[in-house]
Amino acid sequence: MEHISVLLNESVAMLEVKPDGIYVDCTLGRGGHASAILQQLSTKGLLIALDRDEQAIKQSGQTLSKIGSNFKIIKGNFDQLKLLLATKNITNVDGILYDLGVSSPQFDQNERGFSYRNDGPLDMRMDQEQSLTAQEVVNTYSQTQLSEILTKYGDEQFAGQIASEIVKTRPLTSTLQLVGVVKKALPQKVLKQKKHPAKKTFQALRVYVNDEMNGLEKSLRQAFDLVKPQGRICLITFQSQEEAIVKKLIKEVTISPYHQVLKSLPLEVDDQTKFKLITPSPIKPSKKELTLNPRAHSAKLWVVEKK
Repeated sequence: MEHISVLLNESVAMLEVKPDGIYVDCTLGRGGHASAILQQLSTKGLLIALDRDEQAIKQSGQTLSKIGSNFKIIKGNFDQLKLLLATKNITNVDGILYDLGVSSPQFDQNERGFSYRNDGPLDMRMDQEQSLTAQEVVNTYSQTQLSEILTKYGDEQFAGQIASEIVKTRPLTSTLQLVGVVKKALPQKVLKQKKHPAKKTFQALRVYVNDEMNGLEKSLRQAFDLVKPQGRICLITFQSQEEAIVKKLIKEVTISPYHQVLKSLPLEVDDQTKFKLITPSPIKPSKKELTLNPRAHSAKLWVVEKK
């Protein structure tokens, strides 16, 4: 499936790109958002793009080169955002964008092991130089550990049954083997539903293997420090765990702990918060976008601006 950048126009518009500014795309992927940002920059502006995936970096580098030369791609995890930018002598920026989750090409390359629809090795690493794989987790973790991972990162109601079936069936080496085990563990009422029965299991393993939730929290806290006054941070989330972290951290920087007291005062008082929320309700894809790209159905765009 061709990769279509989700909420592309909305997110880049919300970034309010200044032609001479410095912008960071923390999730380069196949370069859709990065290309749209770069097109709005003058030769004095700069785009920094991060990714863990060597394939994504190579492909997107070629795409961006056709637009301009005022960009730098850094291989690394966005949980090291400050350090990675410091290697380029950058300590503050005009805007930061996150498009979380997995890109379509990663899903569609069977050898990456992200897909529950096609057979491939149980890999699921975004950075293929990383040692931990889904195969190691599935085959060496205890039943209790597996159940906890499926519950915490997949909201899987039948985590205990699936974990038990995995342990009984080990060793597992392929994605479709794992799908078969999941199906065996689930009741018929779940198997008859429209959603793929292994979706939550695969999501949970992918999130755990790549430490996505811890990485997101670490990165966003750094982003709050890095962005300049009037600079914006745009985040596109796709699932409940991402959403919970984003909502929690946005609340920390946009709502004063004394909010209720200040609200009751007869005069306006500075609440000392560093950011304002631009999207009281997150922006969702249009019906047109959902028709063109079904994978966008759970996407939500959140935007904050430094005061």
